[in-house]
Amino acid sequence: VTMLQIREKHCSTVELTELAIPIVSLCHAYHVPCIINDDVQAAKDSGADGVHVGQTDASIAQARAILGKEKWIGTSAHNVQEAIQAQQDGADYIGTGAVFGSATKQDATPLQLKTLQAICQSVTVPVVAIGGITAENTLQLAGFGGQGIAVISAIFAQADITAAAKQMRMLADTVCGGAVK
Repeated sequence: VTMLQIREKHCSTVELTELAIPIVSLCHAYHVPCIINDDVQAAKDSGADGVHVGQTDASIAQARAILGKEKWIGTSAHNVQEAIQAQQDGADYIGTGAVFGSATKQDATPLQLKTLQAICQSVTVPVVAIGGITAENTLQLAGFGGQGIAVISAIFAQADITAAAKQMRMLADTVCGGAVK
């Protein structure tokens, strides 16, 4: 795992902060950046390395004002225009998808590979493909032009989580041309 995002949609900021503190500490022990999804204050209070804000969450500018310049701020983009705007607004990375739909985000609309490639070509910040990525379909993303892939069930829904993580890392390195950071 090269970065971990804590994504817990049903917690208060206080609960999320309490949940995140030991996870952030563990990530830091292994030199793995840890970011919080959606909750800028929980990211700050837990000592996380940053936050991922969606299109309907706090703005990148608001997150930057709270977290400062040293923290990662990522956002989601579903098309080239959103990606360009995210970069102009100061995003450190962009998550884009859902490339294969998503079991964890029911309202996600699949993103065509050509749109994913166009997004990657339109910005200079790292782009991470998200949504429904599994060991079985990862290679369909070969050459998409991004720097990483994001997964949940491809690791955590597997009987052997360690083996699944190793396999997904190998596949990520393959489809991202060794660019996974």
